[in-house]
Amino acid sequence: MHFNDRQSIIDLTPLWKGERLPDGRPKVADKYLDALYGMTLEEVWKPIFVLGYESQFVGGGKNPMHALHDDGRKLVGRAVTCSFCPTRPDLHQLQFARGAEDGRSGNYNQWVIDNLYERDVVVADMYDKIYKGTFLGGNLTTAIKKRTVNGGAVIWGGVRDVEQMKQVPDVQVYYRGIDPTPIREFVMKDWNGITNFGGAVCLPGDVVFGAGGGVLFIPAHLVADVVEGAAKTHVKDDFGFEMIGQGKFTTAQIDKNTWTEEMLDMLLAWIHTDPRGEEYRDLDWSKEYDLARNGDPNDTQTAL
Repeated sequence: MHFNDRQSIIDLTPLWKGERLPDGRPKVADKYLDALYGMTLEEVWKPIFVLGYESQFVGGGKNPMHALHDDGRKLVGRAVTCSFCPTRPDLHQLQFARGAEDGRSGNYNQWVIDNLYERDVVVADMYDKIYKGTFLGGNLTTAIKKRTVNGGAVIWGGVRDVEQMKQVPDVQVYYRGIDPTPIREFVMKDWNGITNFGGAVCLPGDVVFGAGGGVLFIPAHLVADVVEGAAKTHVKDDFGFEMIGQGKFTTAQIDKNTWTEEMLDMLLAWIHTDPRGEEYRDLDWSKEYDLARNGDPNDTQTAL
């Protein structure tokens, strides 16, 4: 048995058909990561929620997370997952021996950070441990910056040296709490396997989208559709606000999941004539027209 096993990662993500990173994780194209920076949490959440992926968000309700920077910056990147549990001498000996076989040095959290790629985001389940559960501090945040360039981390546990962490440029970190203690008494269960905390599930290579006070884990094989779906939601909102303001459509009409052909015709005309629609002129609306003509089982419901 080995940590961060390439074939195990490939077997865990069979719906991904594209390029993979050297460790086997799906390599979602940079163009999609770039596009996500211009989108809102709700725009990105909707396309996966309607497909049944309802356990992908962490940070709301009873599970709040803190952001290292509250200046509106987003966290976007490819997930590197790792999971931990409280220490147990025989298990620690076994897991450290596994790491030694693979040439690992340092502690478990250092193993993960030392093997990051550009635009990676660490997603660590520290079982909500804050006291002696400080996965990151100033040094390791600096190491994340060096290896990922503009990545970061989502830590279901603690951090320390926050003042130092905030000085590291172009990195965003979500975490549960702050404590001055160094990390101690923990054992790695898994590295680039299934990670689950705060009601959310993350697989290696999922795209991490941190914004609006929480984090969304987007399945890699859905990212392209999510970006297109979010773009459509955005331009429909822009068009819809104007139509409501002009009294041409009611909020009930705009909020329907399925628009009529007349509404779609007006939308496309607006996209091709209004400067605000310029960046959306290559979108394909054939699916929306099919639903308008043939009906949608959800067409009596308001949009999410």
